[in-house]
Amino acid sequence: MGRAFEYRRAAKEKRWDKMSKLFPKLGKAITLAAKEGGTDPDMNATLRTAIKNAKAQNMPKDNIEAAIKRATSKDADAISEIIYEGKGPHGVLVYVECATDNPTRTVANVKSYFNKAGGSVVPNGSFEFMFSRKCVFEFDKGEEMDLEEIELELIDAGLESIEEEDGKVFVYGDYTAFGTLSTALEELNIDVDKSNLQRIPTTTNEFTDEQLEDIEKMLDKIEDDDDIQQVFTNIA
Repeated sequence: MGRAFEYRRAAKEKRWDKMSKLFPKLGKAITLAAKEGGTDPDMNATLRTAIKNAKAQNMPKDNIEAAIKRATSKDADAISEIIYEGKGPHGVLVYVECATDNPTRTVANVKSYFNKAGGSVVPNGSFEFMFSRKCVFEFDKGEEMDLEEIELELIDAGLESIEEEDGKVFVYGDYTAFGTLSTALEELNIDVDKSNLQRIPTTTNEFTDEQLEDIEKMLDKIEDDDDIQQVFTNIA
């Protein structure tokens, strides 16, 4: 695959680990899910997923329960989801998803990360046709698992595609199908390792190792910010 590929994969894994282990980010995800879809995990697929992701990172039960409870408090009213789009070094396109109780602080920070890297924040909607918003589910491929049969079972639930790579199965659907696909996978007794909403680039760009180092420096600063939930790029 080459050194550039290995660098990109290692960088993505490092960023995922760094972000997903931060309890405040996980707590915000739980609070927002409960705020939008209700506090009962049995009736809210997004909340079930947020809780599962938190448990996978060993987030204490008390923290999870506190995050759910926060959804019905005045504190939850102050938390809002904000999206920023920007161009980073070497023309990389970046989507930044935030959950913040202080939009003024957040936008100032995000702009500074881009500006210091030689990039800039662009008007929202600039990347509308360059990224597709999808729900993605990842799980291990069992020895007796029939992917064709699973595909047939998931079509009515909103499945768009199913892929296998290195023993892992990836299920993709439009972001509006997150709940129905999550429920369908549960009914098939499939143990999902990871599931979330992603912004997937319609086309990707290749960058040199040196360019990737510049890009990663900026992404690291963005993802260190407590208000940042997820970051997506058009890196191949």
